[in-house]
Amino acid sequence: MEATVEDLDSKNTGQPNDNSWFSWTRYSFSMLRTIEKSIFSHLRLPYRGMFVDVGPCVGEADKIWTITMNNDSKRIPILLLHGLGSGVGLWVLNLDAIAQNRPLYAIDILGFGRSSRPKFSDDAMIAEKQLVKSIDEWRKEMGLQEMIILGHSMGGFLASSYALSYPDRVKHLILADPWGFPEKPKESSDRPKPPLWAKAILAASKPLNPLWILRFFGPLGPWLVGKTRPDILRKFSGVISNTEDVTNYIHQCNAQNPTGESAFHTMMHDFGWAKNPMVNRLHELKSSVPITFLYGARSWIDNRPGDVIRELRQHSYVKIHSIPQAGHHVYADDAETFNRLVNEACATCDEENLAVVRSGHGQGKDSDVKL
Repeated sequence: MEATVEDLDSKNTGQPNDNSWFSWTRYSFSMLRTIEKSIFSHLRLPYRGMFVDVGPCVGEADKIWTITMNNDSKRIPILLLHGLGSGVGLWVLNLDAIAQNRPLYAIDILGFGRSSRPKFSDDAMIAEKQLVKSIDEWRKEMGLQEMIILGHSMGGFLASSYALSYPDRVKHLILADPWGFPEKPKESSDRPKPPLWAKAILAASKPLNPLWILRFFGPLGPWLVGKTRPDILRKFSGVISNTEDVTNYIHQCNAQNPTGESAFHTMMHDFGWAKNPMVNRLHELKSSVPITFLYGARSWIDNRPGDVIRELRQHSYVKIHSIPQAGHHVYADDAETFNRLVNEACATCDEENLAVVRSGHGQGKDSDVKL
């Protein structure tokens, strides 16, 4: 396994140097590293960070930034895949609780965070397969035979695609408010029409990557994050002493060359839907792979595809939870409940509980989680 510890510079990782054209956005590889370390200083359990060399996966020499914890445990490991515009740092409220029981790996998906930024295909399915391939190349380099995969939002979409491509490698699929599942609804003639000025803005923005405005604001990017998403700061305020770390981390993750974001833009059909929606595919997943959905009851994500997939997988383990006080960032809105449900789902992979999964039990819906 070619893996190097975290004190590599931008030349080694394929990242731009600090004096490049990213100077307007105030992107700094060293600053991202420093902020991430500050965030992780609040963890109780030890962790290790490394770049895992996955070779010419999409680019010429791709490297995936990886956080590992509790590697001495013999239980089935879990892999965490973040959502759009995020990175491993925003799992800080979850890492200790989940890693307490098993080996944990969290990666910056290729094209995001501290990982390499190769150019992806402009074909939606090819870009999806490139991202999935990078995850499996990472798995091979880490020497993992089987794993539980937990994916949030876009990470849930990629986790599902990975499970479809490599079902024998997935012991349990945990989908946290997954993006890209429903089909885009057809336009209805009786729906209110947006004003002309709004149509013009939408038309002008459609060819652009979703987070272009963050880079447009350059050095004011952290201020923009704080002003437009104060809820993000509140989610982490109880754990992270300096909440500016959160806004700076989000800015630094997204101020650099947005190749992963471009891949997301390629896969999306407008922001809320995927060109190849997962609701039409996931029921084909190997029946022995358990699925757990964790939805935020206050999220903008449509949770109906979870019910559709449950109905189509009558003889498989499918469980659906809705966390009452949580929105789309379900892992941070109610981290305690989220962590408990993730650990319960992971426990089904432990030897003493496998009979429950193999029998197909777990069908049904917990419409509200009891706190």
